Amino acid sequence: MQIELTDFYSRLGTIALILALGFFLGKAKLIDTKFNKTLVNLLLTVFMPASLFVAFPSTFDQATSDMFFKGMLAGVIVMFSLIVVSRIVFNKYIYKGGLRFESQFAFIFNNATFLGYPIIASTFGQQGIVPYCGFIIAFNIALFSYGVFLFQRKITAKLFLGIITNPNIIAVVAGMVLFLTGFKLPSFITDAAQFTGNATTALSVICIGFMLSHAKFFKLIRKWRLMLTAIIQLVLGPLITYGLLRALSFPDEVVYVCTLIQALPTATSLGLFAAKYGGNDIESSELVTISTALSIGIMPLMVWLLLIH
Repeated sequence: MQIELTDFYSRLGTIALILALGFFLGKAKLIDTKFNKTLVNLLLTVFMPASLFVAFPSTFDQATSDMFFKGMLAGVIVMFSLIVVSRIVFNKYIYKGGLRFESQFAFIFNNATFLGYPIIASTFGQQGIVPYCGFIIAFNIALFSYGVFLFQRKITAKLFLGIITNPNIIAVVAGMVLFLTGFKLPSFITDAAQFTGNATTALSVICIGFMLSHAKFFKLIRKWRLMLTAIIQLVLGPLITYGLLRALSFPDEVVYVCTLIQALPTATSLGLFAAKYGGNDIESSELVTISTALSIGIMPLMVWLLLIH
């Protein structure tokens, strides 16, 4: 499995054009904040689950099954490692109360859903989507358990309820069960899911473009702590992932997919989690914006250094 530099930049250019469309729609006020929030909810509960549900081949083969479970195992290892490193790097002595837990969240959880799916799908196709589906299970379990815990600082029944009722996890598990058992749904159901899931790439990137259209970049670059957090996340995350999975002899498909995911900017859900669970939602949203903007230059560099060079 290889990434051709010209192909990667061509696909990245496609993503950039859709991103620019979202930016233009935001600036022209053809999309407002209320509509964007509705679209985000639809992506998380309808479009993304549909795309993950139909990600598996229609007929069973052992190689695909192995790749799924290796992707899930890699996700568990990567998530656990990033949690440990985040507690070391963003400790209470350096981040004295201010944005410590928000920074830990930003380092651990990146945009594996909104931006991860379209980039993995366009770069690797079906070969990359299968290990991605495995990874996303570990990612979502960590997000809706430890991610919530970072803000609540306590374990509640809602943590476990949020995991088992997450539409993305349910969709992947359902798709995997159909794949393993060989049971086939009527074609009109799978076709409907396929058509719905196909909208995920464009809509998710438009959401990111809209967010960037409301950013005040010159004001944000003066916030050095946010800048530092974003740079650490964009550089250290993929380095740890690549080195760890290579050392553990994971297949190239898994190494490439997981490393590319960790090179993405921090999760847009950071601002939503901070607002819902009592964190600093304003600076959290600013951190997401800074990370997304910096990733335009840093992500291709990390991909070139680790996966192409």
